[in-house]
Amino acid sequence: MIQIKTPDEIALMREAGLITQRALAAMRAAVRPGITTGELDRIAEDSIRSEGAVPSFLGYRGFTGTICASIDDEVVHGIPSRKRKLREGDIISLDCGAIFEGWHGDSAVTVGVGAIRPEHQQLIDVTEQALWAGLAAAVTGGRLTDISAAVEASIRSHPHHYGIVDHYGGHGIGTEMHQDPHVLNYGRAGRGPRLVPGLALAIEPMVTLGGPDTRELPDGWTVVTTDGSYAAHWEHTVAITEDGPWVTTAEDGGFARLAELGVKVAQRA
Repeated sequence: MIQIKTPDEIALMREAGLITQRALAAMRAAVRPGITTGELDRIAEDSIRSEGAVPSFLGYRGFTGTICASIDDEVVHGIPSRKRKLREGDIISLDCGAIFEGWHGDSAVTVGVGAIRPEHQQLIDVTEQALWAGLAAAVTGGRLTDISAAVEASIRSHPHHYGIVDHYGGHGIGTEMHQDPHVLNYGRAGRGPRLVPGLALAIEPMVTLGGPDTRELPDGWTVVTTDGSYAAHWEHTVAITEDGPWVTTAEDGGFARLAELGVKVAQRA
């Protein structure tokens, strides 16, 4: 079942999105060699709860963290730990969600720890660019796989043959963190459900320096690349409106970046 939201419900998702964004900003400011992923998790939980919201991830299907903290060859769903310290040269995906008055926001960034290798920074940048390409395709009247095709085309436009992670992808979001439809990061345009006002999606490219194949670790959560190559992951929640995409987890609604990509949008608070 695909959930279509009213404008008032999208406004509540915007509040959840801003709370998520501020938690991510607090974590990004704290990333440094020597900090533990458990400390980053505490920062996110404190930030979310201080704004009257609840972490989306904590307790979800038994998950023990407020965030997913995935390092180097870990793609997604890394479990935060007070024992795991970040090291100079690592890259880390910080994935976070918040529930505000029953509505979810979900967003992720990948950042370097101290000085990182140029190819790892390029991987991060390519993945973020692919995210924005997908967001730019989230327009009324399109089809779901227009987003998938835009993400893939952005990644494939680079000389390096990056891996696009199989099976995992984005999702619908609203009163539950994960809803229909599933949003793959590859595929042909023009297929799937129509993009209509009130549909909200979490778009999240996952890109590797090597192949696309992954495996799940024995902890039942952490997904890693099978070839040991580094991975990056970016995510935003976007609401499809009659006036263009509204990135509810971006501080400015994503309007500046979308305008740079030629997308017509109406400014919102």
